[in-house]
Amino acid sequence: MSPKQNRPGKPAAAAAPSPTSSSGAPPTLPQPRAIRRPWLAAGLIVALVAAAAGLYVLVAPNPAPTPVAAPSAAQPAPAAATFVGAAACKTCHEKEYQAWHGSHHRQSMQEATADTVLGDFNNARLRHFNVESTFFQRDGKFMVRTDGPDGKLTDYEIARTFGVWPLQQYLIAFPGGRYQMLGIAWDARTKAEGGQRWFHLTPDEKMDHKDPLHWTGRYQNWNLQCAACHSTHLKKGYDAASDSYKTTFSEINVACEACHGPASRHTDWAKQARAPYAPGADKGLVVLKSRWKEAWSFATPGAPSAQRDRPADEAAANTCAACHARRSTLVEHGATGAPLLDTHRPALLTPPTYFADGQQRDEVFVWNSYLQTRMHQKGVTCMDCHDAHSLKLQIDGNTLCARCHNAAVFDAPKHHGHKAGSKGAQCVECHMPERNYMVVDARRDHAIRVPRPDLSDKLGTPDACTRCHADRKPQWAAAAMDGWYGTGWRARPQTGSTLHAGATQGVSALPSLMALAEDPALAPIVRATALTLAQPHLQAQALPALRKLLAHTDPLLRASATGSLEPFDAPTRVGAAAPLLADPVRGVRVEAARVLADVPDEQIPMEWRSARAKALQEYVDSLTEDADWPSSNINLGNLRLRQGRVDEAITAFQRAVLLDAQLPAAYLNLADAYRQARRDTDGEKTLREAIARMPRNADLHHALGLLLVRKGDKPVALQSFAQASRLAPDNARYAYVQAIALNSLGKRAEALALLRATQARHPDDLDTLNALVSIQAEAGDARGALVYAEKMAVLMPDDPSVRRLLADLKARAAR
Repeated sequence: MSPKQNRPGKPAAAAAPSPTSSSGAPPTLPQPRAIRRPWLAAGLIVALVAAAAGLYVLVAPNPAPTPVAAPSAAQPAPAAATFVGAAACKTCHEKEYQAWHGSHHRQSMQEATADTVLGDFNNARLRHFNVESTFFQRDGKFMVRTDGPDGKLTDYEIARTFGVWPLQQYLIAFPGGRYQMLGIAWDARTKAEGGQRWFHLTPDEKMDHKDPLHWTGRYQNWNLQCAACHSTHLKKGYDAASDSYKTTFSEINVACEACHGPASRHTDWAKQARAPYAPGADKGLVVLKSRWKEAWSFATPGAPSAQRDRPADEAAANTCAACHARRSTLVEHGATGAPLLDTHRPALLTPPTYFADGQQRDEVFVWNSYLQTRMHQKGVTCMDCHDAHSLKLQIDGNTLCARCHNAAVFDAPKHHGHKAGSKGAQCVECHMPERNYMVVDARRDHAIRVPRPDLSDKLGTPDACTRCHADRKPQWAAAAMDGWYGTGWRARPQTGSTLHAGATQGVSALPSLMALAEDPALAPIVRATALTLAQPHLQAQALPALRKLLAHTDPLLRASATGSLEPFDAPTRVGAAAPLLADPVRGVRVEAARVLADVPDEQIPMEWRSARAKALQEYVDSLTEDADWPSSNINLGNLRLRQGRVDEAITAFQRAVLLDAQLPAAYLNLADAYRQARRDTDGEKTLREAIARMPRNADLHHALGLLLVRKGDKPVALQSFAQASRLAPDNARYAYVQAIALNSLGKRAEALALLRATQARHPDDLDTLNALVSIQAEAGDARGALVYAEKMAVLMPDDPSVRRLLADLKARAAR
């Protein structure tokens, strides 16, 4: 894991509901009323609310259809089964054992010995900024002298190795059962490849002992970050009261039972079984088969691509996805082969984790990328390309792809435009470009997409062509493709433009986002991403589409649709989400419980109350299990706030601050909880403490401004709003709030000037447009207000309230 790619505030639990702050968020415009939004600093914006009140309408809720259970290939291991170890498998499965024995899985973690340590411990040195680390041996032990948690040089013993190629990392034992990942790694590549050297994982960034990502800190803790996927049957064993661990595993590495489940019943069966075995016999183990040769065939000799005879067995792919996905954890140990959403929440394709078109950006670990592909939709599985035990490719080079893609069509200069056999003629160079992580680890993007150099500049996305042709621009590559294929390729359907618009343009992207979300031809993860980007702008008109998605067979889409109900009022959410409380997939159930957490029992139909209580407990259990994550404590606090349990929320947020004193969201949420407890004095103290630690964080200054408004100190609040805008000049909402503050202090001209400048940079921002309409209308400038009301009408053409406002302003302007 690269520390730079997991900065606090961007936790690995990226798919979980983000830790947010209602005190840190700027006030939002009222939305069409099946939609509810919290109001902050009401005294500051009450005049704006009154002026805009005629814009919004109520929408009655309708019941949602019951979801269709997603098919599952999982075969849960018997409850009585226990773990027996890889050695017990070797007797009958020698071939598979030997393939595994040379794999990266077998070497995922090992005790530090002369046989396992690859690095140079013969007094080798590495300087990183002002710290020089020395690697040496003492009494047969491998040692490193480097900066510790106090910044002082200290001698540490290497306890375990972590990984094997292209780099090897090292674990060091600390009190409280912790193992910390050293920030310096050994480059295991050959000298010719630039390896056989020590290097720092953040070579261009100073990382002193006060940095949250220093190797001795929480975010480089093995128990928290890495352990679950590098050992077999790992139990984290975290004790929140003492902030310590008693982590255990059945085997130190990723062994047979990490994928197949506990094997004791299988070994018992094997001792008595005799061939021939009965078809479908219960052998006491989850069998993860991947049919290839008999599953894929070309319909005709000249067909461009092979087709699968029936859907792939999902159990094997689900097993891989549990670790090879960017995800957060719902439960530590689920049934082997169960749907991923039954045990984890996968991250969606949103920035900054992914580029706008879904290309990998942060460390995303393959699976989420692969879910986008047509190959996944057609039934291609991990083991169609990779050997399950050695992890190597089934065949090297283009021959692997040619098993399903006709070589005469695709492995030809007419298709790839490069000299046969050259690097540019390799399928993966164009369709699976590499991106470096952890300095030396080049990982191929499993989104397996057709290059679109014509979109790279517009979307800010990497271009596979100019990755090799580094002296050229994407426009050159696009022109070359025009020469090969004509210009028709530019019109091929693609989702990147819409997802980019959803992340950058606001409400104007809503129609195209909903079109993606409703498109049955697209991969569910793309549709779920579009729906998530649409959520802040959803209005009552979207409810019929949401209800259809709530009944989709794919659990990721059901979960995303459930989360998209968040802005709507309680009756609407209950009518749509209550049936999901009994969904067969845990990830959907807990999302429904979270969305309905604030609804009183008497508003929940009697038949769903018990289901809600159980699903809520599942959600709480998942957060408690990850209580060593600051973000889990923030999410627990947010849940308690929604339930009106403010004191418990304060405790959860205080714990988040304790775990990470440099995480802004922890302070923002704590200050907001104090607001709800009518303890703004404590809230102000909290925010000022946070600003002292992180003076350049705009969110903190903005939240302090809102608190000062409540306190009645508007002039000082204006200073905080102005500082937030200076620190985050591209944040339209901060500029909007600053303008409202200016107007409330009688500085109308300054407010309008700021709003006009903001609207020019953010033409789709409804807050800004609404303020421009309201302030000018209040001042009697109906013509000036009409200019911006017409812009609102372009963005919300179907909103009857906007049409009424427009008519009213036109009438007033004509007087």
